[in-house]
Amino acid sequence: MNNTPTPHINAKPGDFAKTVLMPGDPLRAKFIAETYIENAVLVNNVRGVQGYTGKYKGKKVSVMASGMGQPSIGIYSYELYNYYGVENIIRVGSCGSFSAELHARDIIIAMGACTNGNYASQYGLPGTFCPIGDFDLIKAAVLECEKMGINYKVGNILSSDTFYDDSNSGMQWAKMGVLGVEMESAALYCNAARAGKRALCICTVSDSFVYPKENTTAEERETSFTKMMEIALNIA
Repeated sequence: MNNTPTPHINAKPGDFAKTVLMPGDPLRAKFIAETYIENAVLVNNVRGVQGYTGKYKGKKVSVMASGMGQPSIGIYSYELYNYYGVENIIRVGSCGSFSAELHARDIIIAMGACTNGNYASQYGLPGTFCPIGDFDLIKAAVLECEKMGINYKVGNILSSDTFYDDSNSGMQWAKMGVLGVEMESAALYCNAARAGKRALCICTVSDSFVYPKENTTAEERETSFTKMMEIALNIA
């Protein structure tokens, strides 16, 4: 049974590459396509969530936005994995950092994704599921960071369902070694595990709980996090 187009993606079968880069921001998806992808073709624009496919260094690759939060990336990654034959999704996002060893524009490679959300409850597991990234993609991203001389850390990230956190709980996660906070990775890792596919979250530090004077603007988050984009494209 052909389940395409979906309610959220109007692309045809075969329109997406096996690897999709997935920023949260549709404008960052557009920037990646226009800056790096040769002969990029717009294959989805439902609700303005732009998806493009073309070539990077001779290899077919796609980029599509996820929107903000676990429910949003949960929808798009599920449909890509299960209906469009996508094998790898690499989230290229922004995050807040809890670590004194990370400054603005440094990189977090999310080996695991903690969460205050309830996404994994749908699986009816008799315990707590630990969403993790794909080791081969993690290893490849680390090697790229080393080659490019980028300051990075590999470890846990927090996928939070609350941006404006009334309890201000960030540093409680930090004391457990969690490196930073974003809003999508746990759901992406859950969907990859359930589909038997691969996923990785690479985040650029856009804001710091330790060095708030370094925090970046919306325009900088859209267009200046190029090292993260290049890491993801090189391992796609």
